[in-house]
Amino acid sequence: MTKQYFPTLQNVNKAKLTLNEILTSTPLTENLNLSEQFGAKVFLKREDLQIVRSYKIRGAYNKIRSLSSDQRNNGIVCASAGNHAQGVAYSCQRLGIRGKIYMPTTTPKQKIKQVQMFGKQFVDIVLHGDTYDDASAEAWKDCTDNKKTYIHPFDDPLIIEGQATTALEILQDSTHEIDYLFVPIGGGGLIAGVGSYFKQMHPSTKIIGVEPAGAPSMKESLKQGQVITLQDIDKFVDGAAVQRVGDIPFEICQQVVDDIVLVPEGRICTKILELYNRDAIVVEPAGALSIAALDYYADQIKGKNVVCIVSGSNNDITRTEEIKERSLLFEGLKHYFIVRFPQRAGALRDFVEHVLGPTDDITHFEYSKKNSRERGPAFVGIELTNKNDFDGLVQRMAEHGFVYEYVNEKPDLFQYLI
Repeated sequence: MTKQYFPTLQNVNKAKLTLNEILTSTPLTENLNLSEQFGAKVFLKREDLQIVRSYKIRGAYNKIRSLSSDQRNNGIVCASAGNHAQGVAYSCQRLGIRGKIYMPTTTPKQKIKQVQMFGKQFVDIVLHGDTYDDASAEAWKDCTDNKKTYIHPFDDPLIIEGQATTALEILQDSTHEIDYLFVPIGGGGLIAGVGSYFKQMHPSTKIIGVEPAGAPSMKESLKQGQVITLQDIDKFVDGAAVQRVGDIPFEICQQVVDDIVLVPEGRICTKILELYNRDAIVVEPAGALSIAALDYYADQIKGKNVVCIVSGSNNDITRTEEIKERSLLFEGLKHYFIVRFPQRAGALRDFVEHVLGPTDDITHFEYSKKNSRERGPAFVGIELTNKNDFDGLVQRMAEHGFVYEYVNEKPDLFQYLI
């Protein structure tokens, strides 16, 4: 029976020496706003400040730097939703290795352009499929057909050891005993590396994994005691939404993870906006995961020393409106209705004057007059200042004779209209 792989301190230290060729340690800084909010000392490990704006450069460079001359000459292949691709691209450019990078067609354009910028003439980009798993299957085919080396984003010991150097830096830079460490989970490479290092160096630290609620692949796998493949996932948190976690990370996580928190995508969006408005920190959805999880651990972390790994900042500015919309919906501040307006002059004025509250705002309105009907349907979006104003809004609609359907609670219709 073969011995189960587990990252050793020696190999993590070796990875750190390799990464010293291209990287300096990212800051570990206390966030005063979060510390005050939770009554704890909350520190952020700022992997969003890496040269490729995510921690993925650690594992990618550690792996690619280890390749033999034959492997380098044959070229490499990888699949990625974006951040791993940037790490691979930068590594190819630094080491002069040809690489082909497969990305899902849903990858934000900003990430695609960044990959090309970091890889320059050394990388070719192929967009394939709707998910990371689709892109990965095509990349593996290319790898097999053309005898190239596959650089996996998370299911590889050298990748995991590279990511583990994040933990080495945290412990080197921390002046406090760390009680809780919150780590985002996609395929599991980061938490496997970081968790294994902490359990050897500081076993009392609670390792809390964080997944998007729409893609709980690690939590479900741990629950069932085996790696499972999710059939349907919400791809919004593109840096952490995978249908299947890595086999090696899963085995390690069974030993090192103390808990996994699932954070709704809307809560993640709220946290992205808060970090930007309060702290001028720009994060991608996956980058906000660890901080968003603090809300669900508020009682446990009070008075404790907490570290959150901010995994990346590769956000596409064109997603800002979607992020704001998802946040408002989750916080109960945005509501959509199909309202049947009486087809008479002044009906809309009555709605505005008698139904809307003093701080309510119509943000969306579509109406088509039907000459043969007494009432015409309008699709109306209303934004509230306080979520508690909702009951009064629907009560006034009923009192003034406005017949409506509440679209937020009709998932199929909501997805079609919004």
